[in-house]
Amino acid sequence: MLRPFLIATALSLVVLFSGAAAASAAGCSSLPRYPGSGYFTSLKVSGVSCSTGKKVMLAHYRCRTKHGKTGRCSSVSGYRCSEKRRSIETEIDATVTCKRGSKKVIYSYQQDT
Repeated sequence: MLRPFLIATALSLVVLFSGAAAASAAGCSSLPRYPGSGYFTSLKVSGVSCSTGKKVMLAHYRCRTKHGKTGRCSSVSGYRCSEKRRSIETEIDATVTCKRGSKKVIYSYQQDT
């Protein structure tokens, strides 16, 4: 009688932990409107919600553009950020990674220069 209970409990734990692992890294389908001339193209978060990811995106945009259209920003809202750019004369295509401990926000954007 105890054996079916143990099997059910073990299966429940497997489902619980596999669901938590899957929820820890997520792609966010809804993106905020890009404040300037361009657009956000993707958002992926790990250890934070999509809502928090969007806040970090917008805060990083504001920090970056304080230094002009091609400005950079290395930290925002307690996150340390790095950026990889592929630029041509008329636009910037970039991927930004912001980390805070195990929390991570990765997003990409395309901006007209």
